Amino acid sequence: MTQNILKEIRDSKFSFYQLSCYYPELNTLKNIPQNPEYHGEGSVYCHTEMVCEKLLTFSEWKELEQEEQELLFLAAAFHDIGKIYCTRQENGKWISPKHTIVGEKVFRQMAYKDTQQFGLTFHQRETVANLIRYHGLPVWFWTKDRTEFDLLKAAESIPLRLLYLLSKADIKGRIAKEPGPLAEQVELFADYVQELDVWTHPYTFANPYTKYQYFHREKLWYQANLCDDTKFDVILMSGLPLAGKDSWIMQQNMSLPVISLDEIREQLGFAPTKNSGKVAQIATEQAKNFLRKKEPFIWNATNIVLETRQRLVHLFSGYGARTQILYLETPYQELLARNQKRTRYIPESVLEDMIRKLEFPAPWEAYNVNVLFSE
Repeated sequence: MTQNILKEIRDSKFSFYQLSCYYPELNTLKNIPQNPEYHGEGSVYCHTEMVCEKLLTFSEWKELEQEEQELLFLAAAFHDIGKIYCTRQENGKWISPKHTIVGEKVFRQMAYKDTQQFGLTFHQRETVANLIRYHGLPVWFWTKDRTEFDLLKAAESIPLRLLYLLSKADIKGRIAKEPGPLAEQVELFADYVQELDVWTHPYTFANPYTKYQYFHREKLWYQANLCDDTKFDVILMSGLPLAGKDSWIMQQNMSLPVISLDEIREQLGFAPTKNSGKVAQIATEQAKNFLRKKEPFIWNATNIVLETRQRLVHLFSGYGARTQILYLETPYQELLARNQKRTRYIPESVLEDMIRKLEFPAPWEAYNVNVLFSE
């Protein structure tokens, strides 16, 4: 029977305890210790329960729409889920480095694979995943040289007014020796975000080219207005294997040349997990031939990791291309069904590893980022 985690939250009157009865991952938090200097309350479970309870006491909570309340509560319940995998002792102290990044991936993987239990739409899933990813931002954003940079980047993916409430609850929902400075930083975040005019929506750049350049060049002023000197378009496909990238390309009938890493691999007789470097080298040389002539083309590969996408986007833009990332997603069960029918079967362990590694393309990554769904 299909469940809906947002309905469960609503029916339980926003009870973290009730939610943890349905989702065993949350109960696992009882076994995860924390540094008592910042978390005198004890385990991650105790902290998370306090965060969820504190969230409901804020005056701003009552001003939110019902779905906003549900999504924010869900993000609070899972905001430290990454600590299960990141927590370790160092010099006698408990630390959890990169738990926000890991937590984003863990939540996305759970919600994507178990739609029967979570029942989230794509937008709902990504809102919660990004709130988890950025929930520490309000505390440390001011330490950077470009103070506004990470704020504008986060605003591309989530409403920062929701992030403010999550971070505020995260600070107040704990027993810390010196909570004051952290709480002040969160309030500073709120003030600065409103001054930047990204409290409820992303920043409105002068044009798409300026937006792209701001996120990819050092020391560019966010209020700049650059002249768009791009010459041609490149489509960078992204998505898990079997998501429908090949089918989409054929259906468009755009007559654009396609650089397909799978085709190169097949022509050379390489196994799916072998000789990736050689395949990428051949594909890159093909791309440079088009780039030198300023001719549009499609780069067709999984490109599920941010570092890989950015390397390609920088290469293409260096030749004056407008790079559009096109991400395709298909339901998990459909992905498995397609794999069973595929001539070149992907080992299940390989497919699961790719789902774990998936980094969803953010709107700031390229000239344009679009999402399509394949049923």
